[in-house]
Amino acid sequence: MPDSNSTRLQRCEAQLQDFLSVTLNGVSAETLSEKPVSGKWSAHEQLAHLARYHQIFLQRIDRILTEQAPEFPRYRAEDDPEWPAWTGLPTPQLVVRISSMRAKLMARLRSLSEEDFARTGVHPKFGAMSLSLWLEFFLVHEAHHLYVVLQLVRSR
Repeated sequence: MPDSNSTRLQRCEAQLQDFLSVTLNGVSAETLSEKPVSGKWSAHEQLAHLARYHQIFLQRIDRILTEQAPEFPRYRAEDDPEWPAWTGLPTPQLVVRISSMRAKLMARLRSLSEEDFARTGVHPKFGAMSLSLWLEFFLVHEAHHLYVVLQLVRSR
């Protein structure tokens, strides 16, 4: 059985691209930008959040690797001055950026040692977490948003 970090890396490699290629195929820009009745984010905004969060996560990885147990605030897109620029991108451009950011993330993660994955950063709710657990958190967080995108584009 592969170690958990290699399994996580395999999931990270496939999860997003597999989802995007299957789920967004043939979905109109109108469907992607339509806000749900609840007033929550559209599918487009969900994707913008995931794209931006790749940058945030890469910054967190750098801090975990260079600082002793750095503490991170909760990331809230609404408080992020860069958020409007991300939501303003057309969906096809967002998908290209997400894919590009994912390639950067994968290159960074593949360069790490087991000792690197054992380094910690402090989450405001979950406390001290190894980089392995941060990656798991990233993947679960992403999967949640991908699930919401699926619901939004298929519930019409």
